[in-house]
Amino acid sequence: MWRLRAGAQLFKCSSRLAPSLQNVVPLKTLTVIRFASPNFSNWISKTKPLYQCPRFFSLDSASNGADSSEEAHDSLDASSSNDRDGVLHEKTGFASQESESSSVLFAEKASFVSHELDASSEIFEDGTDKEVLQGEDQGSSSSETTDGDDQMSSFVSEESVEETTTEIPEIDLEQLENVVSVLQSTLEEPLDSSLEKMDLTVNEEFVIRVLLTPLIVGENLIGFFKWAWKRPEFSISTRDVDTLVRVVSASLRKRDAYALWDLVKEIAEKENAILSTDILNELIHLFRKLGKGKAALEVFNKFAEFGSDPNADSYYFTIDALCCRSFYDWAWSVCEDMLNTGNLPDSEKIDKIICYFCKGSRAKDAHLVYLMAKEKNKHPSRSSVNFLINSLCGEDKTVQLAAELLHDFSGEARRYAIKPFSSVVSGLCRIKEVKAAKDLLFKMIDEGPLPGNAVFNSVINALSKSEEMKEAMELLKVMESRGLRPDVYTYNVIMSGYARGGHMEEACRILSEAKKKHSKLTTVTYHILIRGYCKLEEFDKALKLLSEMKEFGIRPNLDEYNKLIQSLCLRAFDWKTSEKLLEEMKDNGLYLSGITKGLIRATKELVKEDLLAIEVGADV
Repeated sequence: MWRLRAGAQLFKCSSRLAPSLQNVVPLKTLTVIRFASPNFSNWISKTKPLYQCPRFFSLDSASNGADSSEEAHDSLDASSSNDRDGVLHEKTGFASQESESSSVLFAEKASFVSHELDASSEIFEDGTDKEVLQGEDQGSSSSETTDGDDQMSSFVSEESVEETTTEIPEIDLEQLENVVSVLQSTLEEPLDSSLEKMDLTVNEEFVIRVLLTPLIVGENLIGFFKWAWKRPEFSISTRDVDTLVRVVSASLRKRDAYALWDLVKEIAEKENAILSTDILNELIHLFRKLGKGKAALEVFNKFAEFGSDPNADSYYFTIDALCCRSFYDWAWSVCEDMLNTGNLPDSEKIDKIICYFCKGSRAKDAHLVYLMAKEKNKHPSRSSVNFLINSLCGEDKTVQLAAELLHDFSGEARRYAIKPFSSVVSGLCRIKEVKAAKDLLFKMIDEGPLPGNAVFNSVINALSKSEEMKEAMELLKVMESRGLRPDVYTYNVIMSGYARGGHMEEACRILSEAKKKHSKLTTVTYHILIRGYCKLEEFDKALKLLSEMKEFGIRPNLDEYNKLIQSLCLRAFDWKTSEKLLEEMKDNGLYLSGITKGLIRATKELVKEDLLAIEVGADV
């Protein structure tokens, strides 16, 4: 029977803590508030309890109306004033008729109330309130070994409840509705005047409730906050400013953003230690979303003046805002400060910073960010590292830095890193580090990633330009031994190397091999050989190649004709052949420039003058 009385007393005591639906803040609104009120009493009303006449069960099947409920309630009140033992004997017959489910019901009620109190002690941060709730929990644990009524008195004391509820800040809902109505409407007079006429009682909870009300423009919220700040009974706090900044930032209005920033600067001048790092970060992020990089930098530069320390997000938001407006120099000054302090954001944000500086042609600076992130055990993604390597290879001075980054690839990542390795090989060939490029190529063959035609072609081309044709041919054989088919470009660069050194027989041998492997060649292939023969003044062979192009299904372009005509005029003074080529070009729809045509006429006149001079000399 003690369970019956304990459950009834427990539920009766807990009803005193039930909040009134009229004065307490709605649950949906509470979930929006970022910072919980530090006072436990802010969320508990001392008005009428939610459950005034609790009814636990029916006495019998006939008593189901309101009278039976009142009688049950009166019987419980009467039992508390009589002798406990006598009451227990009187209830024995009744309790024997109840099933075990009644006991379970009381146990569930007690568990529910205990759970609510435990949750409240975790939510609110005030030290005194925690002690009250902890005392209640301790009382509930001691109730297992003491008498039933003593358990209830130790679990919740009326004095502690009254002491807690006396600290409740009262909010006049009618005044709140009037203020919201004014702020949501079009004002015909100054906002301050409208608010002064209402004779409002302003406290922190009142201001927060107004700020979190939807459908109020940021301009009116800022005006209301300024007015409340001037009230002597209202003391501004970090929570108030943070709520204002976050609500106004959600509107993304440029005018409101700058007005909010002006208000924050005014608060910083008059109130010490009010502004937090999160508030300034939210302002930087707001200007970033509005595309105002300079304003974001201005906020960042105020951290020291406002007594706040920038964190990793402060640096990232500022760099992001500046880089989006292509202010890379200013962004790098902020990034340098970030690297010096070591406040790096997470890996995903580091990826974006690296990509920003690579796009801004500051790959060397992006490389420093990568090194610091690696030191801090923050690993950028492979895509950003690949982009960094490719950007470093774009400048001659940073190719070696890109080559060093290849050492960070291992295992499965190295196996699929063909793009960064190809970029480094190409960069080394461009700066004439042919040996290093060749060594890296063979290292790729041994350790991966497996090189393709593009990597081989880069090294073969570099070797051909340096006229190291023996090594180029050896590399061609290695390429074929690995099952790769040399493409037309491969043969072209080898022929170009031979033609550059005057070894036209070897170049023609490569041409014959290319014809066997590829059914269709390009004009570049023949242009290389024609240029080589013209350089050796073997014009007949050059003209033969021109005819062979047509037979092979390749239409000569302007470059071939132009090169032949210029060589014939300047070196062989063969204006007749040049004129034939000119007519052939016209038939093919090609037209020489005026300079080349003038060269043909000048050569023709010069030759005729020489012939005339020779005839005159012979007559004399």
